Amino acid sequence: MKRKTVLIALAASALLFVRVGQVEAHHAFGAEFDPNRPILLKGPVKRVEWINPHTWIHVEHTDEKGNKEIWMVEGGTPNSLLRRGLKRDSLKLGQIVIVDGYQAKDRSHRANGRDVTLPDGQKFFMGSSGTGAPYDQPGKDQRK
Repeated sequence: MKRKTVLIALAASALLFVRVGQVEAHHAFGAEFDPNRPILLKGPVKRVEWINPHTWIHVEHTDEKGNKEIWMVEGGTPNSLLRRGLKRDSLKLGQIVIVDGYQAKDRSHRANGRDVTLPDGQKFFMGSSGTGAPYDQPGKDQRK
């Protein structure tokens, strides 16, 4: 009986360890992005990565000095974007989009996207809910 109890305790510990590892592998907004650095990017789509756990849109943005920069913009999971009506083929290479988001803490050309606006004016919430990002629920943006 004692051996069985030890085996059950070890198995439970192993499952807990695996589960904690999975949770830690997924980052929160605050781990990588700065809520005090909102950014507005406008430019052509250069690449779309429709992969789990996050989608990535690469946008060529021209800064105020006229320099072209490629920005990697993180979005929610492909499934969450599909539920909101945004599909991979909604983002065509060369298409001009506007992305409202937050810059990476390391000041690289990476951002967490909140909204993406397509040329026809359709606006999609592209963030991941519950990440700790400012206004991480659609319709809750109080900046405007």
